[in-house]
Amino acid sequence: MLKRILVGLGGTEYTVSAINQAVAMAMANDAEVTGVSIIDEGRLTYSGPVPVGGGHYAHELANDRMEKAKERAEWAIQEFIEACRAAGVRHQVLREVGEPFTLMIDQARYHDLMIFGLRSLFEFDLVPDPHNALVRLVQAGVRPLVAVSKGFYPVKKVLIAYSGSMESAKAMKRFVQMRLWPEAQLRIVTFEHQADKAEQLVSDAADYCRAHGFAPEETVVPNSPKHHLLPYAEEWGADLMVVGNSAKSLLLRRLLGETALHVIQNADRPLFLAQ
Repeated sequence: MLKRILVGLGGTEYTVSAINQAVAMAMANDAEVTGVSIIDEGRLTYSGPVPVGGGHYAHELANDRMEKAKERAEWAIQEFIEACRAAGVRHQVLREVGEPFTLMIDQARYHDLMIFGLRSLFEFDLVPDPHNALVRLVQAGVRPLVAVSKGFYPVKKVLIAYSGSMESAKAMKRFVQMRLWPEAQLRIVTFEHQADKAEQLVSDAADYCRAHGFAPEETVVPNSPKHHLLPYAEEWGADLMVVGNSAKSLLLRRLLGETALHVIQNADRPLFLAQ
């Protein structure tokens, strides 16, 4: 049951899409949405080593960065409030000050689902490498989450990448059990297995989905998932991809972890990540 949704208000090009997705899901599930805005004053005001005579310039630069961050934060907060009010969605705003990842992870413990941008959760001045922010959250155990693309559109076609591993099975089961998009068309795809084993894998997975009221399609692709999953998703026109992962496999670059990492860093469409 989905009752509490957490959405990151990072003030990036993904923010409006994340807000719209959160509001749509809240409306469908009678859920409450928490918008989180974070200002890391320590990082924003740090200018590194300051040469002799450069103190005034460094101070002005720090102030400018802080003001711009606050402006973007307020913009994101107002977008969130207006969208929630227009839809009649229960909501709250958390204005946090501190280290972004720690604060996000703390809040994730008390929400059923997290919604963030694919590769820009935070502004560039807020974290050292915003493009890998999502990977860091996944490694920290923040799941389930939906990572949105820049544009918002209805989820009608869902591609479930299934390898037969426990991680991919958990992701599939979590997605099906949560019934976030009960009317969506599901397709289960597996890669790089012998034909008879692959067909059995997708057949068993499809049986599970059917037991939960879905009518999935089944597909076997003989190629590597790392290099062919994203092109396949684009060719089929998937609106969302379900990808299994684990912090351990991501860190050690095992086969499934390598694939999941590649997908997270290169996908151009929303992802559902769970464990």
